[in-house]
Amino acid sequence: MAGHSKWNNIKQRKGAQDAKRGKIFQKLSKEIYKAAKDGGADPEMNASLRLAVDKAKSNNMPNDNIDRAIKRATDAGQGDNYDEVIYEGYGPNGIAVLVHALTDNQNRSSTNVRVAFDRNGGSLGEKGSVSYMFDRKGYIAIDREGLDVDEDTMLMEVLEAGGEELETSDEVFEIYTEASDFTAVRDALKEAGFTLDQAELTMIPQTTLPVPADKEETFENLIDALEDDDDVSEVYHNAEV
Repeated sequence: MAGHSKWNNIKQRKGAQDAKRGKIFQKLSKEIYKAAKDGGADPEMNASLRLAVDKAKSNNMPNDNIDRAIKRATDAGQGDNYDEVIYEGYGPNGIAVLVHALTDNQNRSSTNVRVAFDRNGGSLGEKGSVSYMFDRKGYIAIDREGLDVDEDTMLMEVLEAGGEELETSDEVFEIYTEASDFTAVRDALKEAGFTLDQAELTMIPQTTLPVPADKEETFENLIDALEDDDDVSEVYHNAEV
């Protein structure tokens, strides 16, 4: 992860998503619904649900929306069934793009994702074509504003909590963990009194590629088109940001 800052990408994504908050809440509700339907309504007993709820809260989703999604999943009746699907492809300059979707219609999702790639300088690849370029990791960001903790102290806290790596900039501490250790590290840092601005399981690229200046707009349009799709829950890429 050295040299890779996920924080810049998160800031850009959140800024763009402010204008489409309603759609973001719909996607988060779908993730909560599936987690609760598959594993039950108690976040303490259902790790997937706890992660989905934490993700929703980090995006300022109201508690009422969260509760409604859980209740809908656990009410009697058939309800909706969602499949998790991963699409892999390439953007301009061979940039790897990994798309995670949650859908009740795989034909619709596949068509929409393919069209997004085709119309924006990319191409949809085969299964396994780019996923090997990413590692599943836990990611935690702690804003340094108003935080009287230096890098050495923070590093000791991270290591004691079981974290794998700390990256530091003027504005944020970025902490990476093994996926299996994420929940324990997150909870330990919370118990130590830190406010977590971002905490999630994510896909981290092993290496990054630059976006040529004449392809920046095309690449941004590709990512926007994918993220705007109602079935797409996450988009990961290895572009330098």
